[in-house]
Amino acid sequence: MLADVTQTTDSTAETGGDDGRETGPTLPGRASPAGARRTPRPNTRGVRRVVPVHRAWIVAAVTFVTIIGGAAFNSLPGLLIDPLHTEFGWSRGEIGLAVSIDMALYGLTAPFAAALMDRFGIRRVVVVALGAVAAGALASVWMTASWQLMIYWGLLVGLGTGSMALAFSATVTNRWFVARRGLVTGILTAASASGQLIFLPLCAWIVAEHGWRPASVTVALAALVVVPFVWLLLHDHPADAGLAPYGGAYTPKPAPARGAARRTLRVLFDAARTGPFWLLAGTFAICGASTNGLIRTHFVPSAHDHGMPITAAASLLAVIGVFDIIGTVFSGWLTDRFDARRLLAVYYALRGVSLLFLPMLMAPEVHPPMIFFIVFYGLDWVATVPPTLALCREQYGEDSAIVFGWVLASHQVGAAVVAFLGGVARDVFGSYDVVWYASGALCAMAALMALVIRRRRDGREAGEPVTG
Repeated sequence: MLADVTQTTDSTAETGGDDGRETGPTLPGRASPAGARRTPRPNTRGVRRVVPVHRAWIVAAVTFVTIIGGAAFNSLPGLLIDPLHTEFGWSRGEIGLAVSIDMALYGLTAPFAAALMDRFGIRRVVVVALGAVAAGALASVWMTASWQLMIYWGLLVGLGTGSMALAFSATVTNRWFVARRGLVTGILTAASASGQLIFLPLCAWIVAEHGWRPASVTVALAALVVVPFVWLLLHDHPADAGLAPYGGAYTPKPAPARGAARRTLRVLFDAARTGPFWLLAGTFAICGASTNGLIRTHFVPSAHDHGMPITAAASLLAVIGVFDIIGTVFSGWLTDRFDARRLLAVYYALRGVSLLFLPMLMAPEVHPPMIFFIVFYGLDWVATVPPTLALCREQYGEDSAIVFGWVLASHQVGAAVVAFLGGVARDVFGSYDVVWYASGALCAMAALMALVIRRRRDGREAGEPVTG
């Protein structure tokens, strides 16, 4: 394999002596036989050497594509609120409740999924999750009652997408990377925005031209297409390929962790006795309320209330995805270099200010101030993820992926509450304005909460050995 060649080449370069002889790499657990004949190193002077890519980057690429395929469904709810209301007569509160169930299960499933990946492997868990998303999206084509919407969108899709939530990214990052963790976290977090960029305009066009059912079939197929790549290329651990993680030393693959549910709950109980957990959970709940629960679910119908065509509003939401990618990757780069707490405070403060201005920007046509908001908000959309994950890793060490799963659960509970209450507010007040203002105030609170998170006194990540 390509990565195996990389390891052999690097080991050879390090063990070759000045006498031109090659000792060859020594695999873990195997010693070179005494007196073995050494093969002379060929003369490669003047030959340009090609440095292959470490397999960790291939795994990260597959993870990126997997998140895109699994997140395709997330582009649908905001587009289908009005069509479902028109066809079935369901209230926006009912439809919002189905979306809120999906978001809540998305978050509550994440910590258990991280533990299940330790028990059964990443590949198996993700394949089953993709199947659940496809099943829920396809089954919704034949629904006739709102309770079916709750099961298909809420239960099946929520469980499936929750198993591929950010805890999935955290697990891959923790296992395969030692160096560049912040950058990789930013890239993988941006995958969800990339899915939004790809599928929002496509699904909006399908809904406008052919109805909502073909759009639901499209996202189901997107989830199924990813399955072969996951099964063939997504390795569970670097040791499976005889490799060290990128930027780290070789470690044997740990034995499967039994008692996944018990471990997940134990980690929650242990973390819940610490102050940083509640501050991280609180800030991330507000993050979810102001992004997935608010903008992703209610921006399109809110813009449509002001006379903007659905396709135009969906395109603006997709543009948020473009700048989300830039902002999240840049945030990962910043997280490797600056205090994560201060980064979070800045992100939430800026987000809150932008939401306070949004009601004044709604209009039938897209104008420059709205474009400025879209760019500004897009850069800040999930820029909060890399510093939040970094703080979890610093505070909770080996359990950080599961702790982050619980923090993500709070993110989705916050999103679920606002997805439901936003629809209720629209039914009661006839406008979304009160929701925008309330979310802006919550973001200001999150900025203050981020600043009071205490760093570890020893300055080390939890679980890091003491040296010197």
